Amino acid sequence: MARVELIMPKMGESIMEATILKWVKKEGDTVEADETVLEIATDKVDSEVPSPVSGKIVKILYPENTTVAIGEPIAIIETEASAAEALDTPALGKTEETAGNGAAEQPAPQPTPQPAAAPATATPAAAPATEVPRTAPGSGRFYSPLVRNIARTEGISLEELERIPGTGLHGRVTKKDILNYLEQRKQQPAAAPQPAAQPAARTAAQPSPQPQPAAPTGTPSADGRTEIIEMDRMRKLIAEHMVRSKATSPHVTSFVEADVTNIVEWRNRVKEEFQKKYGEKITFTPIFIEAVVRAIHDFPMINISVDGDKIIKKNYVNIGMATALPSGNLIVPVIKNADELNLVGLTRAVNDLARRARANQLKPEEIQDGTFTLTNVGTFGNVMGTPIINQPQVAILATGAIRKKPAVVETEYGDLIAVRHMMFLSLSYDHRVVDGYLGGSFLRRVADYLEAFDKNRPI
Repeated sequence: MARVELIMPKMGESIMEATILKWVKKEGDTVEADETVLEIATDKVDSEVPSPVSGKIVKILYPENTTVAIGEPIAIIETEASAAEALDTPALGKTEETAGNGAAEQPAPQPTPQPAAAPATATPAAAPATEVPRTAPGSGRFYSPLVRNIARTEGISLEELERIPGTGLHGRVTKKDILNYLEQRKQQPAAAPQPAAQPAARTAAQPSPQPQPAAPTGTPSADGRTEIIEMDRMRKLIAEHMVRSKATSPHVTSFVEADVTNIVEWRNRVKEEFQKKYGEKITFTPIFIEAVVRAIHDFPMINISVDGDKIIKKNYVNIGMATALPSGNLIVPVIKNADELNLVGLTRAVNDLARRARANQLKPEEIQDGTFTLTNVGTFGNVMGTPIINQPQVAILATGAIRKKPAVVETEYGDLIAVRHMMFLSLSYDHRVVDGYLGGSFLRRVADYLEAFDKNRPI
């Protein structure tokens, strides 16, 4: 018998605390490994915290709506396993033997046997090999390891899984949902699949429009001419991070203008073929990230952070991409090891992270460990911006709107004035460690790579 401390997980590099939104499990409840125990929130992401082990929750250390520091124990789970076995699990806390402890007088009940094996399957023996991805490509819906394991065992395809109504956070399918579905499928094996096939196809082909942010409501003044609106939790923390970044780093911003005509013409020509071949829409963002990654390899001292009077040079390239949420707030999901991905891989990563960010389905590890950030202010029709550094990084690049402008073009017959697609790029950098030469040279190199884009590039 052992006790495992469930600790508050790390939710991002600059996040030091999280708020407990809801305890899904209560004291005395049994829980299985990977089953959701509680829902938490930070300024960047709301997330579910799964149990690292199977057992019984014997103690909840903090009530709902309490803000807890990262790494602090938040609950204690009693497991049938010994301490040595418990330590071999992916637990994020400590274990201790409970034999002889007063709490052991009421031993935790044996965890319920895996009910996934109980319902009779209507699929052939080869069905268990079906592999369900963590997220559905069309909807971006997230599936926990436990749900994926049950789906794989029961031969449930991704298309079938997508049709199961979810009662979890943001419509996620829980263990209870999938087991209820299996029971219904056992009783009525032919009733479910056919009618839902068409809606699933329409969802993939015509994604629903992004919800518009609702206007915040506040308390009107006595004369009705003003209104006091309380900041929500996320906005308060974003404000704190922005102020801290400006107080930490002396910001300098440099600008260049790039001719991206080749990129625009290439994308316009191949976008339909690209989507048909890879099932993904090609946007400008992965092309920009590709150029940024190449420039970071040329100027690796832009890919650093500062710890006191020490410079930490990162030998990996994790690109954060600032994403606006329907609420009007901002989140920065991170493409890990972006320098190891080709343009197709970057496109898939960008589309997947952006889609799940707007659906509030990002996992904590997907918003941390960034080494450089890109923000596309051109999305809002802005031609340039002076972005604030995403601490503890030392630089952030903003790309502006692409506009047709008259420009001088050098040819073998002399200089000509032509209509070109032009875009401003702006780089804000930490002047403590990035001087004008490095910041300006890096920015110019990104623009050079964009201008040298091969408009005959194959897909």
